[in-house]
Amino acid sequence: MKHNIKITLLLLGMFFITQLIGLFVVNQYSPEIIQVEDSEGNLVNMTSYNLPYNMDPPQNIDPKNTLVAIMIAIVIAVTLMFVLMKYQAEVILRIWFFTVVTLAIGITINSLFLHWSYGSLIAILLALPIAYIKIFKRNIIVHNLTELIIYPGIASIFVPILNLWTVVLLLIFISLYDMYAVWHAGFMQKMAKYQIQKLKVFSGFFVPYLGKKERELISQAKMSKSKKLKEKKVKVSVAILGGGDVVFPIILAGVVLRSLGLAQAISISIGATIALACLFWLSKKGKFYPAMPFITAGCFLGLGIAYLI
Repeated sequence: MKHNIKITLLLLGMFFITQLIGLFVVNQYSPEIIQVEDSEGNLVNMTSYNLPYNMDPPQNIDPKNTLVAIMIAIVIAVTLMFVLMKYQAEVILRIWFFTVVTLAIGITINSLFLHWSYGSLIAILLALPIAYIKIFKRNIIVHNLTELIIYPGIASIFVPILNLWTVVLLLIFISLYDMYAVWHAGFMQKMAKYQIQKLKVFSGFFVPYLGKKERELISQAKMSKSKKLKEKKVKVSVAILGGGDVVFPIILAGVVLRSLGLAQAISISIGATIALACLFWLSKKGKFYPAMPFITAGCFLGLGIAYLI
């Protein structure tokens, strides 16, 4: 996206800020050992992450099984999305988006209220109107601001149920899927266009902008008295970054945060951001690119540095 440096910097800035917010939220939900009574009245130790809305993972969950379940869930979710798109079930899709967005924002906001009475209730009451405006009242500023707090909430659910190597395998799987979806099948482009044009909701950062020719045309229309020129349509370009491209680096960074430390986790975020910047620099206007292979490469570079710190 070298043709528009301002848009590039804006997307990179939102991406990196989301990574940092994600590390904060994941850290807020750090595991704690608590004692609870079992069915026989004995005290047993349990690991609690204090995730609200019954999102705490089961005890002694196997990350390998979790990885397989996540992969299957992704395939099912994409298939269901296309079925609903085929039958133009916009209402169902909006309700689906609204539910996910509300829970994700609620989890992020709740990380600020962990020690408050009714903190999770306050969080969800704040999340509901925000999600409603985002999904049902289209506003570009609200859309992008809410994206900053959606993916940290989603990542905080997945970090406790994965370990370092399962996340690495997950990133490789997602990268291969992304390359196939964009370069071979082309259904990622169809999904993005459907969300933007029909559903009026997009899962990711979304920045419309005018090219040089379009800005000149608007300028001429303002100065001209020609009615035909004033009524001429102007094509608005759109820079987008999918939600998956944002959330998966947070998941890896969150796992690294718990296993290696904060500096090492930040190296993942920096590596992912640099890789995304390289993609933007190499990309050409009007073309779709799979971002995950680049971001994954940046994450792995950051992971290598993390082990050297």
